[in-house]
Amino acid sequence: MTRLLPFLILIGFLTSSGCMYSFTGSSVPSHLKTIAIPLFDDQSGAGEPGLREKLTNKLIDRFRQDNNLEIADKTHADSILEGIITSIPDQPQVVEKGETVTKRRVTVSVKVTYQDMKLKKKIYDKEYSAWGDYLIGGGPAQRQTGIDAAIEKLTEDILIDTVSGW
Repeated sequence: MTRLLPFLILIGFLTSSGCMYSFTGSSVPSHLKTIAIPLFDDQSGAGEPGLREKLTNKLIDRFRQDNNLEIADKTHADSILEGIITSIPDQPQVVEKGETVTKRRVTVSVKVTYQDMKLKKKIYDKEYSAWGDYLIGGGPAQRQTGIDAAIEKLTEDILIDTVSGW
C-alpha cells in the first residue's frame, strides 16, 4: 500500500490539473476601460429628498468595488450609464386584524441606458425595479430602510447586466 500511495497521488494530480477554470466575473470588451455615471434624473414625481444622489453614488461605489470599469468623467469615458427614476410606489404589505397596516413595501423603478461611446452604439436600454419592506411606526427613517434595500438590489442588478451582459 505504501508504494501505491505516491502513484495514486500522481494520478490524482495529473487528472485534476486539466480541470482548472478561471472566473473573472466579467466579459467587458477590451476596448471599454472607463465608465461615466452622471446623476440620475428623478421623474417619479415622488419628491423623495436625496434619492437621485443616493442611487447614483451607490451605483458608482458598486462599479469601483467591482473594478472592471474605471469611473471617469463623461467627456473622457469609453462608456456611459444614464438613468431615470420613473416611480416609487409605496403599498401596504402586511395587514393585521382590524385592517391595521404593520408593514409597507416601497418599490424603486428606473430606466437605464448603457452606451459604448467608442463604437457609438447603445448596448442596452432597460427598466429595473426593486423593492424594500419597512415597518410602520418608525417614521421617515423606517421608510428610508426600505428605499435603501431597494437601491441595494437595483445597483447590483445594473452592475451585473453592465459587466457581464455581453
